[in-house]
Amino acid sequence: MPESEVFDIIVLGGGAAGICAAIQAGRLGARVMLVEKQSQLGGTTTTGGINGIQTFFAYGQQVIAGIGWELVCRTYQALGLPGPDGRLFEPACGRTTTEVNPAVYAAIVDAAVIEAGVELRLHTMLGAIRSVAKGWSLTLCGKEGLYEATAGVVIDCSGDANAFSLAGLPVIRPTERQPGTLVLRLTGYDARAIDYSAIQESFDRELAAGRFRSSDTGWFKGGIKPLLESYGGNRIHVINANAMDSRGRTQAELESRRIMLQLMQFFRAQPGLEKLVVSWFAPECGVRETVQIEGRSSITCDDYMSGRLWPDAVCYSFYPIDVHTDDGLDFRPLTKGTLPTIPLGAMLPRQGRQILAAGRCIAGDRLAFSAYRIQASCMAMGQAAGAAAALAVSSKTDVADVDLTALRKALASHGAIVPGI
Repeated sequence: MPESEVFDIIVLGGGAAGICAAIQAGRLGARVMLVEKQSQLGGTTTTGGINGIQTFFAYGQQVIAGIGWELVCRTYQALGLPGPDGRLFEPACGRTTTEVNPAVYAAIVDAAVIEAGVELRLHTMLGAIRSVAKGWSLTLCGKEGLYEATAGVVIDCSGDANAFSLAGLPVIRPTERQPGTLVLRLTGYDARAIDYSAIQESFDRELAAGRFRSSDTGWFKGGIKPLLESYGGNRIHVINANAMDSRGRTQAELESRRIMLQLMQFFRAQPGLEKLVVSWFAPECGVRETVQIEGRSSITCDDYMSGRLWPDAVCYSFYPIDVHTDDGLDFRPLTKGTLPTIPLGAMLPRQGRQILAAGRCIAGDRLAFSAYRIQASCMAMGQAAGAAAALAVSSKTDVADVDLTALRKALASHGAIVPGI
């Protein structure tokens, strides 16, 4: 391997935002490297265990398409299934869940990344980043050790603004964070034959004795029925998940598995659940909130709930305000017809050049963040970031100075639904 590798664009993080950023930039002719710490791409959809993607639709109207939607459709096609649509939306909030087979999806994403000419590095993390005359110099850590790579533009899709933090750019670290979740699957019992009242009484005694927290069964204030009735799923809350660094992330992983084991042992002691087992659990604890960048723009709850059309809007987002608390949920649906937009300015640092973020770490307040952090919105942001970076490289301008008309046209030509077009 050469001492230093040169790329037009380096994308950090291969989740919902990162894969779309890398594919879009590659399809626009840029030389791209995609760096991912895990063994597979897909992030929350694959490694995090949330294979129900929300939401490409708003009350049945498609508002997000483009590369993320293409990957989902290719997954359905590979299985010989009719294409997904938004007709089966939840009337109370308008969202649609589009489920994908995570194994097929992961392989489809691999193929799309390679087809776009992207250099993919799995099992790799960012170690250091510094500004240089022509962009950025990065120290990457692979199994072979440390090595250098340079890029004209860096796109931070880490979810935790890792590149921004290591580059010394300001980020916002909230003192209050949403809990994480370990997704799991329970088997070995019939949920229709359970005496939920009796088991709840037993669990309440454990709560009173301090052997469990009400958050251990999710946002149902200690209720056990949703967890058992759904055979697990996105349920367990891991509170105080300060996952901004590896030490905090380790603690979150340990705590999630401790809760999983303790719950399994408790349930197996209850009538009708003697054979309950955890048949599968996600490889990592899902993290909802860590940091946001300090952006040129910042999306407020009012901006989001009113459907503000930003002058530099690059994509739509649609999801209710959805703040998970230790044992509850602040859930506020959007009015039908309200379509929030994401501005490019929220993806750009207030200071710094030739770097931008996409995904849940863009600039916004906690309430707005709780809605735009969702997977389909991150896909749309990632595609916008990839296009902006590629245009910056081809026009030899700073990514903050990319022509918005050209950016929007490029996105639309690659299937994205763009506000104002």
